[in-house]
Amino acid sequence: MTQEQREQRTNAAREAALSSARELGLNPTEPAVLHDLFSVVVHLAPEPVVARIPTVLPPGTDPRQVAARQQHELDVAQWLHEQGTPVVAPSPLVPREPMLHDGFSLTFWQYVDQAPGAEPDYAANAAHTPALHRALRDYPGDLDFLAAADAASLTSDLDRLHQHPDLIEAHDLERAQKEWHLLEPLVTSRHRFEQAFPHTPLQPVHGDSPPANIFTSTSGPLYADFELVSLGPVEWDLGGLPDELVQAYNDSARDQGMAEADPDVLAFVNAVGKLRVIATLALVPQLPVLADYLTPAVQEWKKGPFAGGLHL
Repeated sequence: MTQEQREQRTNAAREAALSSARELGLNPTEPAVLHDLFSVVVHLAPEPVVARIPTVLPPGTDPRQVAARQQHELDVAQWLHEQGTPVVAPSPLVPREPMLHDGFSLTFWQYVDQAPGAEPDYAANAAHTPALHRALRDYPGDLDFLAAADAASLTSDLDRLHQHPDLIEAHDLERAQKEWHLLEPLVTSRHRFEQAFPHTPLQPVHGDSPPANIFTSTSGPLYADFELVSLGPVEWDLGGLPDELVQAYNDSARDQGMAEADPDVLAFVNAVGKLRVIATLALVPQLPVLADYLTPAVQEWKKGPFAGGLHL
C-alpha cells in the first residue's frame, strides 16, 4: 500500500465517522484524527466523543464479524465503568453498539483529556493490571475462550505468507506452521487447554496487553481498548512483557492477595504471541510501517527454541 492509498483509507474512515456521527444527531464541526495505525481514531470535536474505526484487518474480514467483537468490548467497558473501575467508557450520547458505514464498523467513546506531558510508565501499568483482573472476574457476560488469539486468522495469515517470500523465508515459515500445529489445539479448545494446565483458572481478560493500553488522563490512569477481551488465563495479558514487568505484576498481585503468573502458562502464551507476530507479517502490504515494528520480534523468535521450549 502506498502512502497515498493509506491516506485515502484514513480519509474514508474519517468521513465514515463524521457521517455516522451526524446520523446519530451529533454535530462534529472540528474533527481531529488522534491516531492512525491498526485503527483510525477521530475526536468528533467539539462533541466529547471519539470514534474508533478498525482499518487494518485480514483480507475478507466481514464488518459484521468486527461488530460482534466490538459489542463485547462495549459491553465489558460499560460494565466496568458501572462498577467504578477506571476505564475509557463508551459514549453515553449515542447507542452503545457498533455502527456499520461504508464497509467500516465504528464504535463511539467518551473523549478524555490526556495528562500534559504524559509518558507511558509500563512498570506502573503492569502493577495496575492485577486490579483489572480482579474487577473482570465478576463480569457476567459470555466471552469466547481465547478469542484474542483469533486462531482462524492466524492460520489463514500463515498460509497467505507463502505468497510473500519477501517477508519471511520458506524455512522460517515452515517452522512457524509446525509450531502452530502443536499449539493450536490448546488455543481453540478450552478442554485441551485445561488438560494441559489443570490448575490454571480461567476468567475474562483484557486480551491485548493492558500495560500497553492504559491511558494517562488528567484524572488518572484509565484502562482502555478492550477490543480483544476474551475468556482465558490472566497470563494472556502478560504475553511478550519483559521479565521486569512480569515481576511488577507479580509483586502487585502478591500484595493484593492474588496469584502470581504461572511460568508454564506464560511460556505457552509467549509461544502463541510470537506466532501472532509472524502471522501479522501478512498485514505488512496493507501497513508497510509494520515491518519496522515486527522485525526485531521475528529475529528474536528465530533465535529461540522451537515453540518456546514447551513440551506438550
